[in-house]
Amino acid sequence: MSDEKRRKPHRFEEHFYGSATVGERGQIVIPADARKRFQIETGDKLLIMGTPDDKGLVLCKIDDIREFMTMFLEGLQNIEKESNDSTPEEKAA
Repeated sequence: MSDEKRRKPHRFEEHFYGSATVGERGQIVIPADARKRFQIETGDKLLIMGTPDDKGLVLCKIDDIREFMTMFLEGLQNIEKESNDSTPEEKAA
């Protein structure tokens, strides 16, 4: 059975943490349950990006994005190395 079929289906309630009101200075408060689940602590730096359709914002801890990008780049380098190490016959297959 594939990992995708073994995963528990996501429920909306598990990913909804409430709402926030934008204050006069553009500040919002991230609900405590969300801060706890994603280990967001005072002083953490968050990356704020817009969705491709400009209909929402995404917040991610900068350290987590950096860690993901490092793993992604290492994986890409390994794939490129394996591809370069292949024989011409393997590449043609």
